[in-house]
Amino acid sequence: MACPICDKPTETKFRPFCSRRCADIDLGKWFSGGYVIPAETPEDEEDLETALRRAETQKPH
Repeated sequence: MACPICDKPTETKFRPFCSRRCADIDLGKWFSGGYVIPAETPEDEEDLETALRRAETQKPH
């Protein structure tokens, strides 16, 4: 298996990475938003906001 950052062979201690450095680079990508799952925006954002407000007011206190 190759390291997903630099393509070197992986080390068991850092799997799936080859080193602490590559593991830290990957972690930095997560923290900075480098890995993003695309999402669709609702067609009518006003309806969504209204539904969320209704749901908030209906929650038991």
